[in-house]
Amino acid sequence: MKFEGKVVIVTGSGQGIGREIACAFASEGASVVIAEIVPESGMETEDIIKSAGGDALFIETDVSSPENSEILMRKTAEKYGRIDVLVNNAGISKKTPVYSLAAKEWHRIIDTNLGSVFFFSRAAAGFMRNTGGGVIINIASTRAFMSESGSEAYAASKGGIISITHALAASLAPERIRVNSIAPGWIETGDYSILTGADHLQHFSGRVGRPDDIARACLFLASPENDFINGANLVIDGGMTRKMIYEE
Repeated sequence: MKFEGKVVIVTGSGQGIGREIACAFASEGASVVIAEIVPESGMETEDIIKSAGGDALFIETDVSSPENSEILMRKTAEKYGRIDVLVNNAGISKKTPVYSLAAKEWHRIIDTNLGSVFFFSRAAAGFMRNTGGGVIINIASTRAFMSESGSEAYAASKGGIISITHALAASLAPERIRVNSIAPGWIETGDYSILTGADHLQHFSGRVGRPDDIARACLFLASPENDFINGANLVIDGGMTRKMIYEE
């Protein structure tokens, strides 16, 4: 129970990677706040954690709204009295041809994926600094380094997350707040059994990633004994972005 007595906030934790991260921290004794925009999904994650004997609180949250960052932190502090770890996981993606991407859609993706990292980190830090510090983990993506067509807004937001991570690490270091990011590669959040051998063989590790691969990395980065890791980005992709592919 490595995180017993700690309070962890995970944004976008109603499903997929976010839910797995929330459950992982809860299994290690943390009280977990589920910040999720879809009430049904957030309450489902809360029920899963409580059914396993953990402590969880769902708070409906739209991360694209800077005002919601202050509301979330205030409600968390009112309930638990402290904030120890923030995982900025919430994000959206939409593949749109470059000549069709409207300004409104660009801003929606940037505000949700990147803007939220700044505003929610700043709001959390305001509480962390009063209780001895804390840890912030930002979920980026290997799309910060490689792309498909029509992914400009998403790629920009994920590349920005890696950059803002080391900037925040510099700014918050005097307050004993560590900031790191994780760049997942292909993480299958649906039916893993439908993947083909070719899918798995794109990775040095011989398989596509799973949400628990990212959850374990979050536990690692949040652990006090790893306090020398700061301002870093951890790529977790089974080696996919390092695999040379030649046409035959």
